Amino acid sequence: MYTFKKEERLCNKTIIDGLFRSGSSFLCYPYKVSWAFTDRFSVPAQVVFAAPKKRFKHAVDRNLIKRRMREAYRLHKQQQLYDQLTAMDKHLALSLVYVGTEVLDYITIEKKMLKMFGLLSQQLAK
Repeated sequence: MYTFKKEERLCNKTIIDGLFRSGSSFLCYPYKVSWAFTDRFSVPAQVVFAAPKKRFKHAVDRNLIKRRMREAYRLHKQQQLYDQLTAMDKHLALSLVYVGTEVLDYITIEKKMLKMFGLLSQQLAK
């Protein structure tokens, strides 16, 4: 399933606040990943992407980074994340914050996204 629908985007401010307050997190450069199990959603995982204004002053750069992150997530979420979550019968709230200092090309972002999915699945299995 190569889609990224509105239901898969994390928009609820209370869930996002709870995610950063009490959720688990780890660093997989260039991403800082925060995650927490949540109540039932219509999809296995909801995700929010962020690129800080402090490091990337131009909105064009922030939008480019978030677009590349969304595309890499969209292509690999089913086999890397959704299959495991449905087998566990869990639902996940996830935030991906880009902490790198320069804009990386899509190939690198995709490789790092796959590495991040591997680390996340290890943490989910615990």
